[in-house]
Amino acid sequence: MTAKNLARASAGLIALLTAGCGGKVLYPTYYALNIAPPPKPATSGPRIEGTLAVRRFETAPYLRQGRIVYRQAPQEIGFYEYRRWAEDPATAVTAAMIDSLRSSRLFSFVKPYDGQDKPDYVMSGRIERLEEIDYGDGIRVETKLSAELVNARTGATVWSDDATNSMRVETHDVNSVVVEMSQAMEKSIDRLLTSLREQVR
Repeated sequence: MTAKNLARASAGLIALLTAGCGGKVLYPTYYALNIAPPPKPATSGPRIEGTLAVRRFETAPYLRQGRIVYRQAPQEIGFYEYRRWAEDPATAVTAAMIDSLRSSRLFSFVKPYDGQDKPDYVMSGRIERLEEIDYGDGIRVETKLSAELVNARTGATVWSDDATNSMRVETHDVNSVVVEMSQAMEKSIDRLLTSLREQVR
C-alpha cells in the first residue's frame, strides 16, 4: 500500500470512528469528592493520651474501576464510561477522616499510617458503597463506611462500627450525584466519630 493510500485509509477509519460517536470524539469528565472540612477543634471533652495512625481506607473491588458507579437494580452494577474519579475516593475519605479526628481532639496525635513508627492505636476502614441508585422512589445516592480501632500494643479491637447514608438527588446529572455523594460521606464520617466518642466516654 502506498503512502497516499495509507493516508486515505487512516482518514477513513478516523471518520468512521467519529461518526459512530455522533460526529465527535468523547473525552472523560473527571470528578472528585468534596468533603467539607471539620468544625473548629473542640476545646474540651474526652481525650485518649496516645497516638493514632490511620491506614488508607480500602474500597470494595468494584469501586476500584475508577468510574462512577450506578445501580438500576439491586443486583446490577453499572459504570459511567466517561464519568470518572479524578482521585481515588479512598484517598479523599482517608484524608477527611484524619482531619476530623484531629479536630475532635480524641487523641493526642493523629497521622497517616506509614508502617514505620509505633503508634498506640491504629484505625483502618473500608468504603463499602459509593454509588448512584436509579431504582425505587427517584434518584438517590448511597454510601456505606466502616472502621475499626485497634490497640497496637495488645492487638485488641477497641471499637468498630459502620455508617450508611442515603440522600436524594434532585437534579439528575453526574455533578449533582457527586455533590450528594460528598455530603453523604461527610455524614458517615460524622456518625463514626460520634460512635467512637461515645465509646471513649
